[in-house]
Amino acid sequence: MRDLAADGIDVVRVSYPDLIGVERARDVLVERLPAAVDHGLSFCRAVYHTTPGGETVEVPGGMDAGLPDIRVRPDLSTLAKIPWEDGIASCLGEAHEPASDDLCPEGPREVLRRALARLGELGMHAVAGPEFEYYLCEPDPSSPTGWRRYADAPGNVYTSGRKGDPDGHVLRVLRHLRDLGLGVTMGNHEFGGGQFEINLDHSAALDAADRAFRFKSSVQEIARSEGRLATFMAKPFNDQDGSGFHVHLSCLDADGHNVFEGSERDGLSGTAHHAIAGILEHAPALAALLNPTINSYKRFGPDSLAPWLIDWGLDNRSAMVRIPPERGAASRLEVRLGDASANPYLGIAGLIAAVYLGVRDKASAPPPLEGYGYDAARSPALPGDLSAALDALAADEALTDVLGEPFVTAFLTYKRDEVARFRRYVTDWEFREYAYHL
Repeated sequence: MRDLAADGIDVVRVSYPDLIGVERARDVLVERLPAAVDHGLSFCRAVYHTTPGGETVEVPGGMDAGLPDIRVRPDLSTLAKIPWEDGIASCLGEAHEPASDDLCPEGPREVLRRALARLGELGMHAVAGPEFEYYLCEPDPSSPTGWRRYADAPGNVYTSGRKGDPDGHVLRVLRHLRDLGLGVTMGNHEFGGGQFEINLDHSAALDAADRAFRFKSSVQEIARSEGRLATFMAKPFNDQDGSGFHVHLSCLDADGHNVFEGSERDGLSGTAHHAIAGILEHAPALAALLNPTINSYKRFGPDSLAPWLIDWGLDNRSAMVRIPPERGAASRLEVRLGDASANPYLGIAGLIAAVYLGVRDKASAPPPLEGYGYDAARSPALPGDLSAALDALAADEALTDVLGEPFVTAFLTYKRDEVARFRRYVTDWEFREYAYHL
């Protein structure tokens, strides 16, 4: 408290992720921080099960149990000053059961810890490097959505500076997030108009997921302070490509040696090939975690540079799993399956669970993709919609066992409600397509 006061901090924002990765939080006056640390902050458990529209889904343990509490305790090891807000610091919170010190099984941080513990049984520790793309939008009352793309000039692919970012948005974000300690490394204008990418450094998987979660929330807050909207929606516009969440993944042994390093086939170890095989084998179920919305599956398709088929390749961006050209200690997998709407804790947890299963079972991968992909005659297709992906997750008993049945039940219930609500909703496309002629 003395250190915070000396730094001009009088409020601490305690935040944690819900099932879909939305930041839930409470601002605590510094003088009340000791009580929050000792006893935790009470939140209704149903916040895990609340839709973006504010409706509560009937997930077991929520409404049926009378809407009980969870206790969120500040994790002061994650405390950092918010550079764009005067007098405020932030930290992550740990969600506990109300009457014990047990962590909530559907809490995304706990789901990831569970997967890491299983990987640890094999003497392996995961390292992850997340990459995110997002669109920046400005208010536009004339638009049906109320927003238009920021700096929407064509052709500003992989540029920096005022040409594609006339107001210097990326520079502000990079500097703010550097000062927040999130390990950002670089940023640029991406492929689509008004689309940007910012990369984060690699680190131990839980730390990487923590930083990715805070990264997304921070970018959204910085955009709001500019009067803009930063969206990590998978495909917000019909005429532009979607936004990805790529994960560079490697594993270390107890001595810190990269176990994917090797001189076997393709310059990788046998362990790396088992890991690739595990991800391919469980890819249909992983899609539910890494492509978790109705909109996610509109990003897929031929020639989109987003995965459509279950395959892998050597330095091949048309494959679902790309092996970057570096070898030795830098050997790693780049999993390109995810889109930016994914909860980073759950996406990384799913990948680690699949790697664990592949290595444990010594699974075998098919030969790598040769040439340009998107040929359905060569590789099986990923699920075509969210409903199919949820069915694949429900059927994948091995992956469910690693992630935890309480979490999977909650996630499936929540997401199947989303599918059911969408199927009942009349879209603008339907009215334009049918109303005049039928």
